[in-house]
Amino acid sequence: MSEKLLIIDTDCGIDDAQAILLALAAPHARILAVTCVFGNASLDDVCQNVIRVLAVGQREQIPVFRGSARPLVGTANDTPCDHFGTDGLGDVLKDRDPRWAEKIHKEHAVNAMLRLVAENPMQVTLVALGPLTNLALAVKMDPSFPGKLKELYIMGGNMEGKGNLTPSAEFNFAMDPEAAYVVLEEFVCPTFLTSWEYACRNALSWEFFEELTNQDTAASRFMKAITSRCWAYSRQVLRRKRDVYFGPGFVSFDSYAVAACLEPGVVAESVKCPVRVELRGAMCRGMLVLDRVGILDKKHSITVFTKCHKDQMERMLIGSLAETPGRAENGNRHAD
Repeated sequence: MSEKLLIIDTDCGIDDAQAILLALAAPHARILAVTCVFGNASLDDVCQNVIRVLAVGQREQIPVFRGSARPLVGTANDTPCDHFGTDGLGDVLKDRDPRWAEKIHKEHAVNAMLRLVAENPMQVTLVALGPLTNLALAVKMDPSFPGKLKELYIMGGNMEGKGNLTPSAEFNFAMDPEAAYVVLEEFVCPTFLTSWEYACRNALSWEFFEELTNQDTAASRFMKAITSRCWAYSRQVLRRKRDVYFGPGFVSFDSYAVAACLEPGVVAESVKCPVRVELRGAMCRGMLVLDRVGILDKKHSITVFTKCHKDQMERMLIGSLAETPGRAENGNRHAD
């Protein structure tokens, strides 16, 4: 399999951490950079979280860039986000790197994104795991940017009007609806979307979660620690929004997007259609609308995943936390 060049744009929470470890474990993937954006936590916490995850994955040489700290318009959504704790990684880490700021590259994340894609035209896959602010700024700075990408994978949005931050909008899109609108209107490269419903409808069992986090490896112990006090990873917590809509189960949201990027065969079913993000509705702001009948009269369509092969997803997740011989010598070794 040919080498896959990745830029991961993240608001590093617990599921982002798992997704990044998934990418680090892929022998055919080379991460050119990790770019940070506000979302699950403050931008400072996001940057620190990424540094910590790369250390766990033994890939500290991968450059990390600081990006947007707030949405394109106004201030960050003031709805409390306690999904992954106040720091994004479950509020359990006590030994954070005191020199983390020195490890963040000085170049702004958006500039780094533009530069790396220009240096590798039509070769880079961009994986967006948080609010799409950095991507929207990139296309505004350089309208030709999307045309230089190989493809774009997004974790965000919804298909059925079921929301997890507002009654009708998914978290990443609701945190910056204008950015989501810009990206889905102006990025004409092949675009693949992992929606909230897709992840929830393909939830894995809590028995599998215990198997995943009880492996005797550093990465598995790390994931067990950061999920240990997080209500979102407790099978005992009842009537969470996703449980009400879809039933109980373990869902590592961002991992579904990275898994599809790394192994497209993990996706069992999808639909391809034009989409639009609602901006003006009092109740529907940030909601993704799928146009399956052509009313929007748009030329550009995106692929929206609907069903995955759960056994393949489980295999990939188990492998991402395994202690693989020669892990440090895989395709990510020359990321900088």
